Amino acid sequence: MKYILVTGGVISGIGKGIIASSVGTILKSCGLHVTAIKIDPYINIDAGTFSPYEHGEVFVLDDGGEVDLDLGNYERFLDIRLIRDNNLTTGKIYQSVINKERKGDYLGKTVQVVPHITDAIQEWVMKQARISVDDDGVEPQVCVIELGGTVGDIESMPFIEAFRQFQFKVKRENFCNIHVSLVPQPNTTGEQKTKPTQNSVRELRGLGLSPDLVMCRCAMPLERSVKEKISMFCHVEPTQVICVHDVSSIYKVPLLLEDQGVVDYFCKRLNLPVEMRPRKMLTKWKEMADRSDRLLEHVSIALVGKYTKLADSYTSVIKALEHSALAIKHKLEVKYIDSADLEATTLQDEPVKYHEAWQKLCSAQGVLVPGGFGERGTEGKMLAISWARKQNKPFLGVCLGMQLAVCEFARNVLKWEDANSTEFNPESKHPVVIDMPEHNPGQMGGTMRLGRRRTIFKSSTSVVRRLYGDVEYVEERHRHRFEVNPELKHHFEKRGLQFVGQDVEGERMEVIELEDHCYFVGVQYHPEFTSRPIKPSPPYFGLLLASTGKLQSYLAKGCRLSPRDTYSDRSGSSSPDVDITELRFPSL
Repeated sequence: MKYILVTGGVISGIGKGIIASSVGTILKSCGLHVTAIKIDPYINIDAGTFSPYEHGEVFVLDDGGEVDLDLGNYERFLDIRLIRDNNLTTGKIYQSVINKERKGDYLGKTVQVVPHITDAIQEWVMKQARISVDDDGVEPQVCVIELGGTVGDIESMPFIEAFRQFQFKVKRENFCNIHVSLVPQPNTTGEQKTKPTQNSVRELRGLGLSPDLVMCRCAMPLERSVKEKISMFCHVEPTQVICVHDVSSIYKVPLLLEDQGVVDYFCKRLNLPVEMRPRKMLTKWKEMADRSDRLLEHVSIALVGKYTKLADSYTSVIKALEHSALAIKHKLEVKYIDSADLEATTLQDEPVKYHEAWQKLCSAQGVLVPGGFGERGTEGKMLAISWARKQNKPFLGVCLGMQLAVCEFARNVLKWEDANSTEFNPESKHPVVIDMPEHNPGQMGGTMRLGRRRTIFKSSTSVVRRLYGDVEYVEERHRHRFEVNPELKHHFEKRGLQFVGQDVEGERMEVIELEDHCYFVGVQYHPEFTSRPIKPSPPYFGLLLASTGKLQSYLAKGCRLSPRDTYSDRSGSSSPDVDITELRFPSL
């Protein structure tokens, strides 16, 4: 097993996740099986109880693990399926050590950070690195480990010490370290400054880790003299200083690393079993990156949510929209709308903000209401849903978005004026959304219906079913505590709101569609978590097709775009050996 540790310096949020994903991608393109582990030094057991403003979105895995959004990057870039133990936190490590101590595993010993915590970290990494993440069940050959936070943080010290010991345990030829640093370029002088990188590498080396590659994040490509200066002060060859400058698309980052000889370096440094042959998988990335640069037509989607001030709050949603837009050769424009701004109280307090929000909504070609929790902004979301329903605008509601679409229909079509979710109004006479029997309100973390579940299609003519390829069922990832009240189902279906997808028992409402509407769809699950650059998520793809007026012709052609419009209707498997030539984009 070969281990590649990615650390970061100077500032957090520097792009370690994209760089770790890109390193994995170029190694996978060489025919290697790659897995990934994300280490977060916070004491939370998982990311489930974070505010999206604090840490971005919570990404959900097949096994129901609520994890850091970087694991979403790994899954999308590498087309792999990770599990909750691929996300390691200080809380998980301390919990496992304390549980062992209570059981008596350390009898007679004082339990300390070194060696007990550091040993637990190493054992966790070695065990997790061997678990297959590909559909073919083959054990990985390379494990990319991203250490969150910034070198020097007090929280990450036990992890740094664990890897200092780890490099000797697994031997030098099986371990290498990439250090990601910032090279700022102040506007006043326009000069690229190396001091932050020098200090960061010095601190890392003082803690016992010596970087093999220094990856420099910068606005513009590094000047040669700057590269040589970093090389001299950071104890690496100039070829080991890699420039990762700002690019127009994240799909270009693997190509950027490939062009600077990163694969050749790893082959020599880690003695990787790689045949030096043309890498077809990178051809796909090049075509994808080129296409995203050449798009001329635009499609605008209004994203009506609560956390619109931080794009990371909806990372997977945005990616799913981008994948779909790319597939139909349109450039995506997302109009972020804070749902509270659509409400009447905003009209009284801040009329300008109110009118701006409604102008954004009315000028968008499609409307998306994503998942979320809490009462704030729910009335605004229902107003947006009502507008999309009445104006025949393409609409997709995800999780809470679907539940609110049912509430809106109950209020305005069935005339149940106080219809609501018991989450927001426990006293409602028409509780159209109720909490699930297994939900435990006593504890917040991990008590929801989480992870991959099967949804059975009940209608053969369903648009969503046809978008999925006319399958009988799909398996998607869930994250919710509340569900549509199944006892009221017949009231909605009589008036045209069809529940076309239900769970295996037929008790949970999973997919809704409105008759006689261009595209009015709600899904209880989160399809964005399984969207891939080459295989867009069908509900999102349907929204983009409807927003550009292409949905009906797409359905009429048997759910195939014309060859000019997309790369392929086959995504290939997640095996790195798949022949990717069939995924080639057409010349535009």
